[in-house]
Amino acid sequence: QVQLVESGGGLVQAGGSLRLSCAASGRMFSINAMGWFRQAPGKERVFVAAITWSGGSTYYADSVKGRFTISRDNGKNTVYLQMNSLKPEDTAVYYCAADPTLGLVISRIPGLGGSWGQGTQVTVSS
Repeated sequence: QVQLVESGGGLVQAGGSLRLSCAASGRMFSINAMGWFRQAPGKERVFVAAITWSGGSTYYADSVKGRFTISRDNGKNTVYLQMNSLKPEDTAVYYCAADPTLGLVISRIPGLGGSWGQGTQVTVSS
């Protein structure tokens, strides 16, 4: 199993930027991809971005393309989400996910054995 701890959330004005971090520990050799999801109040958790752990290929939801960038530091076992040009509709709890399969890449859902972080709140004021 992999343990994930997110950080970097907070309150920002529309048009501003935040960078989220997700520090991973545990059975990292089993991880094929990591990603970010978000859940707004009263809504389902939705895919935001994913990155393959070895090759670094990236994938994004249409709603964040051109504004968000996912990256990883294999040496630090950390994945980042740089969020620019933030909008009020980006307000949500952001969750990090680790996937031992390629479910995040293929179907935007972690596969069997995936792990989740506890979430970090991002609030964008208008």
